[in-house]
Amino acid sequence: MKKTLTGIVSSDKMDKTRVVIVSDIIKHAVYKKYVKKIKKFKIHDEKNISHEGDKVLFIETRPLSKDKRWNLKKVL
Repeated sequence: MKKTLTGIVSSDKMDKTRVVIVSDIIKHAVYKKYVKKIKKFKIHDEKNISHEGDKVLFIETRPLSKDKRWNLKKVL
């Protein structure tokens, strides 16, 4: 089963590549305070259909380049 994630496109400046931010709120182990965790992913968008600010669903795939290991599934 391949992993799927949802996030918001933060950059659409590259051709066929999008930078997507996935944020999560976790509880700190020691201080018991809630902290926002942010992770950036580079995803492959073959037809350049997503743009900055769009919410997208993306899926794990084989390595496409040095940084890209995710493929755009759909724009939500």
